[in-house]
Amino acid sequence: MESIKTDMIVDAKGLACPMPIVRTKKSMNELEPGKVMEVLATDKGSRADIQAWAKSSGHQYLGTIEEGTVLKHYLRKSTGDEKEEMKHPHVINNEELEAKINSGENMVILDVREYAEYAFNHISGAKSIPLGELEDRMAELDKSKEIFVVCRTGNRSDLAAQKLAQNGFNQVVNVIPGMSNWQGSTTN
Repeated sequence: MESIKTDMIVDAKGLACPMPIVRTKKSMNELEPGKVMEVLATDKGSRADIQAWAKSSGHQYLGTIEEGTVLKHYLRKSTGDEKEEMKHPHVINNEELEAKINSGENMVILDVREYAEYAFNHISGAKSIPLGELEDRMAELDKSKEIFVVCRTGNRSDLAAQKLAQNGFNQVVNVIPGMSNWQGSTTN
């Protein structure tokens, strides 16, 4: 797995429960919504603790990588807009997208989640352009192809689909609900 880009690193190595969580909570308050945090810990119980804390606090637990005695936990701060209403008119559900992929149709799957989210789990062949970079990287996309935009829940992909449509992309479809409920094949 390639190195994962994060916005903040929290060092909780050598600390026992509950200190890794205490340090994670404190640092999460300083992080901007939607940004990704890496928590370094040596306490083996920290994996379950951090997963449970993320779930109870509404933040997204992305995954953990073990490197020797160090556990690297990845979390994405909640944006608070997870229930925002969708605005892009063209949508497809996960099952319909999976059927299109299996039919071998020539299309682009654009994943607009953060790099850390993409690194842990993404649709095979999906192109990664985080939403925050889309404006600067639109030239990498082919306007003549159908583009299926995916994120975790359909909110960021909705914003990305709108942005693409406003810039002359005429075949843009938002995938709902996206990776939070994806059952098809994935790569990491």
